Amino acid sequence: MSVQGLQTVEQKIAEELGVREGQVKAAVDLLDGGSTVPFIARYRKEVTGMLDDTQLRTLEERLRYLRELGERKVAVLESIRSQGKLDEALEASIMAADTKSRLEDIYLPYKPKRRTKAMIAREAGLEPLADGLLSDPNTDPQAAAAVFVDADKGVADAQAALDGARAILVERFAEDADLIGELREKMWAEGRLASKVRDGKAEEGAKFSDYFEFSEPYTKLPSHRILAMLRGEKEEILDLTMESEEPSEEPRTGPTEYENRIAHKFGISNEGRPADKWLGDTVRWAWRTKILLHLGIDLRMRLRQSAEDDAVRVFAANLRDLLLAAPAGTRATMGLDPGFRTGVKVAVVDATGKVVGTHVIYPHQPANKWDQSIAELAALCARHKVDLISIGNGTASRETDKLAGELIKKHPELKLTKAVVSEAGASVYSASAFASQELPGMDVSLRGAVSIARRLQDPLAELVKIDPKSIGVGQYQHDLSEISLSRSLDAVVEDCVNAVGVDVNTASAPLLTRVSGITTTLAENIVAHRDENGPFKTRSGLKEVARLGPKAFEQCAGFLRIPDGDDPLDSSSVHPEAYPVVRRILTSTGTDIRALIGNTRTLQALKPSEFVDDTFGLPTVTDILAELDKPGRDPRPAFKTATFADGVEKIGDLKPGMRLEGVVTNVAAFGAFIDVGVHQDGLAHVSALSKNFVKDPREVVKPGDIVKVKVLEVDVPRKRISLTLRLDDEPGKPAREQGGGGRDRGQGGQRQGGGQRGGQGGRGGGRDRGGNSGGGGAMADALRKAGFGK
Repeated sequence: MSVQGLQTVEQKIAEELGVREGQVKAAVDLLDGGSTVPFIARYRKEVTGMLDDTQLRTLEERLRYLRELGERKVAVLESIRSQGKLDEALEASIMAADTKSRLEDIYLPYKPKRRTKAMIAREAGLEPLADGLLSDPNTDPQAAAAVFVDADKGVADAQAALDGARAILVERFAEDADLIGELREKMWAEGRLASKVRDGKAEEGAKFSDYFEFSEPYTKLPSHRILAMLRGEKEEILDLTMESEEPSEEPRTGPTEYENRIAHKFGISNEGRPADKWLGDTVRWAWRTKILLHLGIDLRMRLRQSAEDDAVRVFAANLRDLLLAAPAGTRATMGLDPGFRTGVKVAVVDATGKVVGTHVIYPHQPANKWDQSIAELAALCARHKVDLISIGNGTASRETDKLAGELIKKHPELKLTKAVVSEAGASVYSASAFASQELPGMDVSLRGAVSIARRLQDPLAELVKIDPKSIGVGQYQHDLSEISLSRSLDAVVEDCVNAVGVDVNTASAPLLTRVSGITTTLAENIVAHRDENGPFKTRSGLKEVARLGPKAFEQCAGFLRIPDGDDPLDSSSVHPEAYPVVRRILTSTGTDIRALIGNTRTLQALKPSEFVDDTFGLPTVTDILAELDKPGRDPRPAFKTATFADGVEKIGDLKPGMRLEGVVTNVAAFGAFIDVGVHQDGLAHVSALSKNFVKDPREVVKPGDIVKVKVLEVDVPRKRISLTLRLDDEPGKPAREQGGGGRDRGQGGQRQGGGQRGGQGGRGGGRDRGGNSGGGGAMADALRKAGFGK
């Protein structure tokens, strides 16, 4: 792209972010130079003027989009230039296009296409007829057309000539960029998406029943509903219609507002002149057969993109919360992967995560070796000095949790603590190539128990071994763009790993790969060097790793930690390049580094400005002093566990009005799924999360949160549990009717037109019934787990 084009890109991004152009230019230069967002956000604050990681991620995405737009402009200009049709005005219009859709609107008349009726009509010499009727409606169409009859050119009679002229005008109307842009925005603002069940598909597609007769404005459709309807269409259950306006009960007698705008744009009006009716019919034909179809496709794409963007944001936010969940820390842990017939797989890992024992017990039916299983677990715990028991939340989880509770009760001397963790992705890890490399010779079923144990010790370190899409905290992920989803989730993982930091002497290769500047090859080389030469003693020792050059060292060094190394600074987030600043601080205070670290009184008495120089500004010095005060501070919360109520083990044990403690397992646009220990997650609808208005459920709860809830309703046959976080709500009464400021994002309780049914949303737990279809994604699994599936 030209320098001028690049400057335009920077100016536009600066305006969108509300920052100075110089800040954007500095960030772009760093990104182009190979720096990562975490590195720039942490260690180049002076250069970018304190742009944070969120701003930098937005900048990175917009830079990619605008550069792609710029490249497309170059291709479009070249295409039109090669046709000999490019003039200054058209070039200026193309260069001014600020979105890809606007650019394609401008390009449409010049885009190479298959031979159209309009092309054939022009070749037959009918364009003067079209121009004449448009410019002078006083012309009689039949008389004018008779002049153009020419059998040799394929114009058999006057009607054929008029049909050709109409084709030319229809194409002209449909390819007017300004008009199409105007009509598209009008249709987006006023139109609706409607759906109907296909004939004979009602029984087969019962899970989509909320959409059998449905209509809602484009601008009000939430992402999960859009994706559900698109899936229903894909599975050939639903027919979707892109409506341009709200349906009217009265039959239309005149032209639509859209047709009026087309007519106005081209100076067409009905004044009783000979050509007025023909021109009006041409406008109507253009709208109904070409423009409406074109806009429908555009808006369908916009709806899908909007829904995908929203779903990706939900997935990314939930993934961030899960990755940054509280770690139990370096404590010997027993992992239990529950099962009935196949038994409960047991794995014990020491404080470092090393596997020290595995076993299989059969406490549940059909074996029912309950007491024997407790004895075997007690022996394992005593032998390996186990501190924590981590229980997967899959099949037989509640029974296994009860087993662990009895173990704790019968053996208080072991001082055990138990916790139920999400086992999402454990099976994916178990069968992965990395698991085979990490746990060679171990049965696949036992590897899952190892993962369950380790993810309690350190969720981040364990979950980075799994493809983010397999972790199971998204909605409709299988319907989303693979590229968009992967890019977003990878960015989340990268940000989380670098925010926490990594112990270079214990980190796995997958974890190291997520560190700024470290590729898969470098991660493997670091592990190989560590295995061959022993633990790294200093950060500078990383320079001895094969293929780890100066740029990679610059990017990764600040995020890699060396606890108990030769230099205490190597266990902090202070970058090695800034060590000279610390040396000046030590000289100023007359102390050594070990005495200064954690010395809050001394550090708070220092003035950061006194240590600023030409290389390190006030932001960096301030960060260094904060890090010296609390070195290696983990941004994750303190570890704690939920306590499930005794005697509440299955859905039949729940009664309306019960107050329970639970763990948030997933958050969707319409509410939160909460595990209260009965095999079925309950659903707290968005309207039941707070007394105040809730726009986004994640404002109130996040995956992993421990919350107190009240049971509103229990439907045992359909395995549905409706919960509320508003503990003064009345049981048996839908959350939506209890007052407060929630919003109706569930599917069943909408009150839009088009005959949508009331249904399940009114139960305080509205659900996306389409989300259960076809094997669905993680959100569909969550819905099924919560009892909202077939």
